[in-house]
Amino acid sequence: MADKNSMANAIRALAMDAVQQANSGHPGAPMGMADMAVALWSRHLKHNPANPHWADRDRFILSNGHASMLIYALLHLTGYDLPLQELKDFRQLHSKTAGHPEVGVTPGVETTTGPLGQGLGNAVGMALAEKLLAAEFNRPGHAIVDHHTYVFLGDGCLMEGISHEACALAGAWKLNKLIALYDDNGISIDGQVAPWFVDNVAQRFEAYQWNVIGPVDGHDVDAVDRAITEAQQGADRPTLIICRTQIGKGSPNRQDTAKAHGEPLGATEIALTRQTIGWEHGPFEIPQAIYADWDARPAGSAAEADWNARFTAYAQAHPQLAASFQRRMAGELPPDFARIAADAVAAAHERAETVASRKASQIALEAFTAQLPELIGGSADLTGSNLTNTSHTTALRFAAEGAVVLPEELSRRQQVAQNIAGVGKEDEATRNSPEPLPPSPPEAPSALAARFHVNYGVREFGMATVMNGIALHGGYIPYGGTFLTFSDYSRNAVRMAALMRQRVIHVFTHDSIGLGEDGPTHQSIEHAASLRLIPGLDVWRPADTAETAVAWAAALENRNRPTALLLSRQNLPYLPKRALGDIGRGAYVLAEPSDVGLRGKMRAVIIATGSEVQLALKAQQLLAQQRIAVRVVSMPSTSAFDRQSVQYKQSVLPDGVPRIAVEMGVTDGWWKYGAAAVVGIDRYGESAPAAKLFEFFGFTPENVADTVRAVLAR
Repeated sequence: MADKNSMANAIRALAMDAVQQANSGHPGAPMGMADMAVALWSRHLKHNPANPHWADRDRFILSNGHASMLIYALLHLTGYDLPLQELKDFRQLHSKTAGHPEVGVTPGVETTTGPLGQGLGNAVGMALAEKLLAAEFNRPGHAIVDHHTYVFLGDGCLMEGISHEACALAGAWKLNKLIALYDDNGISIDGQVAPWFVDNVAQRFEAYQWNVIGPVDGHDVDAVDRAITEAQQGADRPTLIICRTQIGKGSPNRQDTAKAHGEPLGATEIALTRQTIGWEHGPFEIPQAIYADWDARPAGSAAEADWNARFTAYAQAHPQLAASFQRRMAGELPPDFARIAADAVAAAHERAETVASRKASQIALEAFTAQLPELIGGSADLTGSNLTNTSHTTALRFAAEGAVVLPEELSRRQQVAQNIAGVGKEDEATRNSPEPLPPSPPEAPSALAARFHVNYGVREFGMATVMNGIALHGGYIPYGGTFLTFSDYSRNAVRMAALMRQRVIHVFTHDSIGLGEDGPTHQSIEHAASLRLIPGLDVWRPADTAETAVAWAAALENRNRPTALLLSRQNLPYLPKRALGDIGRGAYVLAEPSDVGLRGKMRAVIIATGSEVQLALKAQQLLAQQRIAVRVVSMPSTSAFDRQSVQYKQSVLPDGVPRIAVEMGVTDGWWKYGAAAVVGIDRYGESAPAAKLFEFFGFTPENVADTVRAVLAR
């Protein structure tokens, strides 16, 4: 029988040694959570170290990511491709053991954590993805999606407001396969948390409609084991297990103090700790017997082999579903996606509609949600404004017992409700006995989860972290909407998506002073420029329906980066185009001087984005009346344009020709493009009708033309 104390002490020793060698890190939390980890990882966690990407593995998230040596020790001990030298290189350049866990760097790490609470939000997203995929793909006798999401979290995670947003959603969604283990040690960097963390955590989570177990002794492996077993029986709600622990467990002088949190214990204290816990081995020395107790490879390989056999039987019974599942979990778009995208762009060009770009986004989504079952949309309580729903999407709802209400069932329930509402004097017995709902169709690989639209409530940050978790889980491409000015609420999660290289799409509408009367609190000024500063985030601000369709296609094709779509509230005219092929390059020549009857050398280039491109075209016409030849460049995506070749960039923005940029936002970002002048806004907006604001702030064709003339007169 495995020696649970030695297994836990191996984690403590590795954490102490690695932090000491790096002279940097957080030893206390790994030492305190070691027994919790033994209970979960050696007795419950379904995983295969030989294949960290096995589709039906349990997901484990370390939300308190500063305790990274806990997961590194676990991955090493259980047999992942993380040799001991990597632990010795903890926090060193190019090692696989960064200061905080990073997905895509360390095998077995499911998400990048460190900003406290976001891992918990990611876990909610992963658990939602599991539940929806199970509802879509599982069939009687074929449970191919059947795994848990486990998350360790600490006091700091629960102090962060994101924990409230994400956990409230988890309760509303009845995510019964989400199990959170709370490391309740009462210590943070500043010391005992009691003076500033007075929450009754159990009552708080009960109010979220969670099942709460404990407090249990977090150093009693068997007690934690029993709590996890109990949590797994839940059918209609997630579970929080409160584990009372001691930070720096085993350290005679640092245990239960803030000194154990974020600094090495020191050689003397490490020696004393070894004596206290009975660890008689040198630095980074793990006896083979303990390695054997921890080795998860045989059980993991057997579990995956069993699943593979069951999936083979599933594929024989339901070949369409199996193929769809494999494609989506691999993150691949449908084979005919290029045609789907081209058709959407061509349709936009042919119709040439004058609509707000938020409406253009919905038009594009109509095409894409019809064809891509992996799309799952949502909005932070602004669906009617963001226009993130389509005729193909269904509001995500859950039955009282926790099951996903399938689109067909939801439609039937709504019809029954309408019938009941209109029965007049029908007897009460009939009124309370609606017809039974029809069963789900036996095979409909594209008819369910991708068409769901999620009501996130007023939770922008929660929405963003949940979408990151959905993307990380696999099987879906999430998108979600809010006003651009509220991107500030979700910004750190947007940054994390970029850091993790995840395909998450943010629909940010009402992108400028063009939203009008709501005033400066809602009018985005610095937001476009600010989002463009995030490395790895594609930002698109399209000018019409065709550019919006191209932006959506690019976002869907971006397997390794998130996208922000900045969209107008006000209507925008369709812009005449020679061709559509260069829109995807981020900037292209929209109009030459010859388009307004001029020949000869161009004297200036007007660069504009989004709703301001129409102003550039009108300014070009005004300047043509004075024989001033101007090129108009539409630049819907600076980030996409920045990746183009030097030759292409110079063909669009030729050297030696003055450039004038036009955008309803701060001017700073435009000087990098060699702008001689910028028509922008470096102050907050005002409350007034949009037309009045455009005139007041100088967003008129006349002012743009005057700015060009002023540059040429220098």
